[in-house]
Amino acid sequence: METIVLFPFADYWWVYGAFTLLVLVILGLDLGVFHRKAHAVGLTEAATWSVVWISLGAAVGVALWWYAGTALADPGRAAALAALGETPSQAANRIGLEYAAGYLVEKALAVDNVFVWVMIFSYFAVPAQYQHRILFYGILGAIVFRALFIGAGAILLQYQWIVWLAGGFLILTGLKLAVVGEPKLDPERNPVVRLLRRLLPVTPHLEGQHFLVRRDGVLMATPLLIVLVLVEVSDIIFAVDSVPAIFAITDEPLLVFTSNICAILGLRAMYFLLAGVMGRFHLLKYGLAVILVFVGLKMLGEVVPGFALLLDENGKFPIVWSLAIIGGILGTSVLASLAFPARRP
Repeated sequence: METIVLFPFADYWWVYGAFTLLVLVILGLDLGVFHRKAHAVGLTEAATWSVVWISLGAAVGVALWWYAGTALADPGRAAALAALGETPSQAANRIGLEYAAGYLVEKALAVDNVFVWVMIFSYFAVPAQYQHRILFYGILGAIVFRALFIGAGAILLQYQWIVWLAGGFLILTGLKLAVVGEPKLDPERNPVVRLLRRLLPVTPHLEGQHFLVRRDGVLMATPLLIVLVLVEVSDIIFAVDSVPAIFAITDEPLLVFTSNICAILGLRAMYFLLAGVMGRFHLLKYGLAVILVFVGLKMLGEVVPGFALLLDENGKFPIVWSLAIIGGILGTSVLASLAFPARRP
């Protein structure tokens, strides 16, 4: 199976740079203007921001689709695509659909992030007015770590045995998610938290929205800093699943980067929108498990008996099918959760 990267970083670094600059400007406006004062985020505000972030993600997808159609129409690029049996318009449409599928997968897998955040904030009794600030810096750190993971993945996944290893890992993760109960939270045994406590003394109480304070000339961490560290650690753990999952959908690092970042930008609004009703979607974890198994099988591709029969002439699983299957699984698990509520103990 021959594949080419249509938008290599060496030639399109400026697209990465422009997108990163756009994200930083939006985050600066978010914290410096719209959320300058700490306050509890209500459902109306969360719903409004959810629409804003989803609209931004859709706009980026449309922009990539349009740009792909323009850039790939170049005679040299068109000839390279023709050798693979694809026209520029077909490649542009595929780019748009792969971005949409990657965005949907990341949004779906991010539900686990929201669930863990609920537990962390509950464990430390973090006041509602400080949660947005913590998640803002958590998302900022997540963008940095995702960029590093995606860069490493773009290099490592060029080797077939790494692809098979990543596919097997996704399948095992999906099976584990389906059979293991809700994750337990024990911050005191977390090695990162224990290291932080050794490096810095921790104040016994919150100090407003500050992460660090100085008492009698001694720099001290506040419980909010511990919460922020746990939020960052949880995202790194979930990135181990989500980044390979998106690489199973597209070979384009640019699409992995943009769809992943656009999806996690809306995680704060998703948290404030869903935190109070997460218990109603008790079957969602099974849907996420099936999605992980499915993208793992996609990654294994030709080596899975029977699955190779579903690949097209270019050795790819049709992206339209992928998008429909992922959306169908996610929608079915949500509707089933609402139709068959969990029994109260």
